[in-house]
Amino acid sequence: MRCPYCHHHETDVIDTRKLHAGEAIRRRRRCAVCGRRFTTFERIESVIITVVKKTGEREPYDREKLMRGVRTACYRRPISAQQLEAFAGDIEAALLALDSAEVASATIGDIVMQHLRDLDEVAYIRFASVYRSFSDLGMLRAAVDQLLVREDPPATPVRSDQ
Repeated sequence: MRCPYCHHHETDVIDTRKLHAGEAIRRRRRCAVCGRRFTTFERIESVIITVVKKTGEREPYDREKLMRGVRTACYRRPISAQQLEAFAGDIEAALLALDSAEVASATIGDIVMQHLRDLDEVAYIRFASVYRSFSDLGMLRAAVDQLLVREDPPATPVRSDQ
């Protein structure tokens, strides 16, 4: 593994940990030349998923492209890097569970929105405003109202004989 600081190719593994139920491995490494430490992640390369865009164009699934959109939605929210990594793993697991080599971009967007709703509601609204192309305040309000309806417990009837 190449050192990100001095670019030397000899590094020693100091520590290894499994992440996400064994789906990934985190390794702490030390450069044999400069002695600096850095972290690497290893993930199983699974079936290559092709994303089918609205235009019919096809492109390979790109985890980093997905994460850029999610990071933007989660900007300045109390969400850790570990939560974002777990989130990306959950999305990929959901895509693999579809058992299809080609997945529509709309399907990926819907899966991301479902998971974001559970992770952080503000991030969900931010992502939805771009993904659903909210054109006015009414559409944004409708999305927020849907969230509020989902959260509110059923109202307890007030007895009138009191």
